[in-house]
Amino acid sequence: MLLSYSVYIVAYLELMPSMRRLEESLITMPLPVVKLRKSQPMAGVPSGAINISEAMQLPCDVALLMCDPDWKIKTGREIFVFIHRPDEDLSDLLGRWRYTQVLLAKDYEWIFPLRYQHILNEGADKIYPLFVLFNESPERIRRGLSGAQLPFVIQTTIATQESFPEFDTVPQYLEDLLVESEDPSERELF
Repeated sequence: MLLSYSVYIVAYLELMPSMRRLEESLITMPLPVVKLRKSQPMAGVPSGAINISEAMQLPCDVALLMCDPDWKIKTGREIFVFIHRPDEDLSDLLGRWRYTQVLLAKDYEWIFPLRYQHILNEGADKIYPLFVLFNESPERIRRGLSGAQLPFVIQTTIATQESFPEFDTVPQYLEDLLVESEDPSERELF
């Protein structure tokens, strides 16, 4: 069983355009939102249809989007992380993945945070799931994911407040939003 975990992780690491430039090769989107596009037939329009778009949050917890670090464009491979929720059964967990597949089978584009809005963000050529389970997750979920040949990892440690780093500086992409004042301690975001 441990061998299958490592095979999945290695296969997903191979999707990364550059392991040396990890921060430029991976866009991490928690609770991701996409804009679904569809054509609506309309009388009186020369082409016979108008394009309508609708923003929708995906039912996954995190989306990992591969990005070419040199060209600054998103590649056609995306990984969707589904974290097992308390009292969630296998059918609910698999249902979130299947619903993500249904939504992304349509024409879509990503709604990126400000930091990544310059990146070309059309849909993907290939999407991959990754399920995160915990020691407390029922064994039937592990067996079900194994039987469906879907990749999963088991998170064994729980983060505590003391384990989170404290940041003393503002991220570079937010520097442009800072309003300068005479006293640096009075800088504000507008």
